[in-house]
Amino acid sequence: MSALLHVGYYVLLMRSFTLGDFGQMYPIARGTAPLIVTLLAAVFLDEVPDGRQLLGVAVACAGLTGLALWGIRGKGARPHGPALLAAGATGVAIALYTVVDGTGVRASGTPLGYIAWLMVLEGLAIPAYALWRRAALLPQLRPYAARGLLGAALSVAAYGLVLWAQTQAPLAPVAALRESSIIVGAAIGALLFKERFGAPRIAAAAVMAVGIGLMLHAG
Repeated sequence: MSALLHVGYYVLLMRSFTLGDFGQMYPIARGTAPLIVTLLAAVFLDEVPDGRQLLGVAVACAGLTGLALWGIRGKGARPHGPALLAAGATGVAIALYTVVDGTGVRASGTPLGYIAWLMVLEGLAIPAYALWRRAALLPQLRPYAARGLLGAALSVAAYGLVLWAQTQAPLAPVAALRESSIIVGAAIGALLFKERFGAPRIAAAAVMAVGIGLMLHAG
């Protein structure tokens, strides 16, 4: 189930980046996830947030709304609605695989074993999907092989740490801390991709960071 959710997440994430700016799609997708994780963890895992965590959810929602409303800048004349929908759906996928993995890694008793199986299953599913979409896949991959392998190593290490953290703490704070990367993502969009990130969007991202901080330090 987790592998299927991860593949769906990758597809939705790439669709989001196609429709809108990285500097906005990434914060919206990642910022949506801890809000949904908080709700799912309360309903299915009996991890009910306290008052400060609920306040953090509300503050993060305010920042997320600001990012979403501050002019989704699609490419060309594409409408804004599909970009918002793709980013929101990406956030839902992140939340779903977070809860599934949090439950699964605790039941497995071995974060290393769980991440190994997950990577093996994803390692079969994602190339199969890519081959289905692109017949001449290998020639297209060769120029990016080194960069892709580096990204893969970083991804495995990062998510392995997330899974270990989920065995040590409730899911909502772990998800909230993980999504603090939205600020880094915004900086990458501005510095590397030359996307505009004006004062209102910076303020909205900062509000989201405050909400994440409240959720992280709850209890």
